[in-house]
Amino acid sequence: MDLSPVKREILEAVLMHDKPVKAAQVAREVGKDFPPVMMHLLGLARMGYACSPEKGQFILTDSGKKALGLPEITKENAAAIMQHVPRESAFHFYAGIGKPLNLYAHSLQDFCDKIAKVNVESVEFHVSRGDFESWFACLGDAELAKKTALLKERKLAGEELCRRLLEIVENRCIVLSKMVGHSVPSA
Repeated sequence: MDLSPVKREILEAVLMHDKPVKAAQVAREVGKDFPPVMMHLLGLARMGYACSPEKGQFILTDSGKKALGLPEITKENAAAIMQHVPRESAFHFYAGIGKPLNLYAHSLQDFCDKIAKVNVESVEFHVSRGDFESWFACLGDAELAKKTALLKERKLAGEELCRRLLEIVENRCIVLSKMVGHSVPSA
């Protein structure tokens, strides 16, 4: 079933959270009034795209992720996404065009560790160009690529962009590490 643009936008807002999110927060994030957003969320729950573990809170289901075009992740996919890559496939951080930082991320966990230390200028540069989402897609993580693209669409900047990106990547590392049975170093 095709989603209306409004339902898609609401589902994408819920996707950005890896834990149940209040309907009021979703309404704020999409810039719409609470009552219609709540009605859409209830409809999405009836469709099986979201569920409500607590009254007024929603989280995406696997069907919801599929409706957004995201593939299901298996233990094998998770392991492939988390693996170490050679330098030529590593993420190379820059502060701008022709301004390499000589800093490389060789895995998603390595990226998570380094993104916390990279300056705002570098993060904004890479987000504006779609570099992070492209690298995540190359690792095989369509969901993380989608979340990063949504950060760009929301036009986040500065410290807020850095904070949200770090939060998204850290949460993704935790989820994938649990799937493959590894512990994740705490931030």
